[in-house]
Amino acid sequence: MDNWAAQWLQMRNLGRTKPDPVRFPTVDDELLDAMRTETGMFMEAIIKEDRSILDIIDAPFTFVNGPLARHYGIKGVDGEEFQRVTLDGEQRGGVLTQAAILTVSSYPTRTSPPVRGKWVLENLLGTPPPPPPPDVPAFKDSDIGTDVSMRERLAEHRKNPSCAPCHNLMDPIGFGLENYDAVGAWRTQDGKFPVETTGALPGGATFTGSKGLKGILREQSETFAHNVTEKLLTYSLGRGLEKFDTPTVDSIVKNIAASQYKFSALVMEVVKSAPFQMRSADAARPEVMRSAERSIMEGGKP
Repeated sequence: MDNWAAQWLQMRNLGRTKPDPVRFPTVDDELLDAMRTETGMFMEAIIKEDRSILDIIDAPFTFVNGPLARHYGIKGVDGEEFQRVTLDGEQRGGVLTQAAILTVSSYPTRTSPPVRGKWVLENLLGTPPPPPPPDVPAFKDSDIGTDVSMRERLAEHRKNPSCAPCHNLMDPIGFGLENYDAVGAWRTQDGKFPVETTGALPGGATFTGSKGLKGILREQSETFAHNVTEKLLTYSLGRGLEKFDTPTVDSIVKNIAASQYKFSALVMEVVKSAPFQMRSADAARPEVMRSAERSIMEGGKP
């Protein structure tokens, strides 16, 4: 968990920049720890119960304690002990709707559809957008929610030709998660403006809200599985992947489809792969492993 999934999901960034205490007075260190624990227990369940890796996108359960349950509006859970709860899939389900991920992909004072869209592209689909160009104009956010909606302000931002290529990819994905504020609490209003959650993925598939977004992501199972395979193979080899590793990744993805992408099948295919079985002794050196961990954090590149 600490050395693979937590890095892949950028969990180490949680709490580095804390949410604004004025805007979010109920979010303290205890609640941030609960957010982190939820995602850790959820991923542990995926692994230990040998579930499909597609359940990472959307699963009908999670783990909450009293403070986190109140944050989510889930009734019947009190105290500090975490309990497994069943979800109906409407507001919560999978990592995308967990407060840890939603907080990591926000600013301390507000949500950011571009940042959340970038998180999905990088961490779930393995298709990061190009880096931003130099001298990007400042994004005016002081009047969002009072004079203008987030969607309207981003539409103005995309009129800049230097901003449009990236934002046209990221913004429409992030709009699907706007029902969650900057700390992952459910909302239907952003200031005085109703939240609009219609969006689209690269390629044109449209959706409404997190439920619609997750449905499309599950339909793109091969793309998601390809990305997870790259992350696990990178970690297992102790090095970044090269072009000559592409056939191995493609073969693993093809083989695990037959088992509905069970986690154990993915592990076994990695272990049986030629790069894993023929790795050099240097792959076990601590400095190489640390390099691999940094590689995962940066998107799995060497």
